[in-house]
Amino acid sequence: QVLLVESGGGLVQAGGSLRLSCAGSGRTFSSSAMGWFRQAPGKEREFVAAINWSGGTTYYADSVKGRFTISRDNAKNTVYLQMNSLKPEDTAVYYCAARTIPAATYGVEAYDSWGQGTQVTVSS
Repeated sequence: QVLLVESGGGLVQAGGSLRLSCAGSGRTFSSSAMGWFRQAPGKEREFVAAINWSGGTTYYADSVKGRFTISRDNAKNTVYLQMNSLKPEDTAVYYCAARTIPAATYGVEAYDSWGQGTQVTVSS
């Protein structure tokens, strides 16, 4: 498993930007696909973005496509989520996740390790 710690959440006005970071530990980080998910109050956890082990393949939920960018720096064992043009409906706890398989995917159940989450609140 990979130990994951998210940071960078906070309160921002609609239209603003935030960058989330997820620091991972363990030898398998650089060979792990990574994902970002979010969960709003009363809703199920949903897929946001994913990136494969090398950073060469990325996936996005339709709701964030064109506004969010996932990237990774394997030398720093860190994955990022740059969030631009934020909307109130982006308000949620954002979770970083890792899977031991190098290929990225959408499903919550495919990921083995999870961070504790970081709150993102977008005011209107």
